[in-house]
Amino acid sequence: MVDQAQQQGPGEKAHASVPGDQSPETLIGYYRQMALIRRFELTADQMYKRAKIGGYCHLNLGEEASVVGLMAALKPRDYLFTNYRDHGYALARGMDTGAVMAELFGKTTGVSKGRGGSMHLFDTETRMLGGYGIVGGQIPPATGAALALTYRGDPGPEAEAVMCQLGDGTTNIGAFHESLNLAAIWHLPIVYVIINNGLGMATTVKAAAGEPELYKRGCSYRIPGERVDGNDVVAVREAASRALDRARTQREPFLLELVSSRLRGHSVVDPARYRSSRDVEAAQEADPVPAFRRRLIQAGLLDESAAQQIDTDAREAVEAAVAFADASEDPSPDELFDYAYATPVANSPNTLPGEPVIGIPAPAGKEPR
Repeated sequence: MVDQAQQQGPGEKAHASVPGDQSPETLIGYYRQMALIRRFELTADQMYKRAKIGGYCHLNLGEEASVVGLMAALKPRDYLFTNYRDHGYALARGMDTGAVMAELFGKTTGVSKGRGGSMHLFDTETRMLGGYGIVGGQIPPATGAALALTYRGDPGPEAEAVMCQLGDGTTNIGAFHESLNLAAIWHLPIVYVIINNGLGMATTVKAAAGEPELYKRGCSYRIPGERVDGNDVVAVREAASRALDRARTQREPFLLELVSSRLRGHSVVDPARYRSSRDVEAAQEADPVPAFRRRLIQAGLLDESAAQQIDTDAREAVEAAVAFADASEDPSPDELFDYAYATPVANSPNTLPGEPVIGIPAPAGKEPR
């Protein structure tokens, strides 16, 4: 994924300078990642409706610029915690596209061996530590990870940092405020990122928050914040980079709010009837993927042919991921209790549902397999 994003194809023109002081190759790489995430999420929607994906499934459609900008700001040594809308982060962080799709399919070749599914993508190599299904469940562990980093060495430009992504509705729960308070008084190297798509499920931010400019909520704990256009991948990357640099060098937390719009309902099964046609049109007009595509073409960094090739590459990569997931094996029932504990635990479960408890004879005709 990372290597693919850095490749330069035919029709891609190298210019000396570009908006945001980024190299042409970097900007084109951002579009490659955004195009891949868009195609992946559209396909995940289809696969869910074909019953190949079970459980809940939440998509990053409309948030691709925020996702790619944030991941571009992270360094490989940094740690990432996200909520359940995590597919795009996994891809942009460098996880294999096929392994991510296989996880959604519940297959053994998935990034969590099929045990996590859509909401619980996890990979120690890329230091993405979830994917959390409980609203705000990622915030205390992320804060704890930042505390652990303070024991590893002195602050500085090469120090590690933590990024914790959350949705706008999560800012109303107790764990958010408790964690920010601890991060402030303990001077933790963490950046909390609020993806504000204007809706906590079906409730608008204005209806749910006394202070709808959510970055200001850090003021109670003297945590600085900033609100950024989440549809501008370069602006997101620059703001996140500044916040992470502060966390590394000063061990000071930061609250970053990115304003973007999700193009679909809260989850795949949500028809989003609570949104007006005007709201839907506004979200579609602000769609960051075609907007960034146009921006690159207008800047002379791409032509239509090269842009189309990037889109084709994304489609083919996702088609290959689906084929890989389809061909992968389902987990065996005999492995049900594997990975339940990191180390052996006395009296841990080892029988399948319906089998007799150890030491108690099975009823006649109910002998274990």
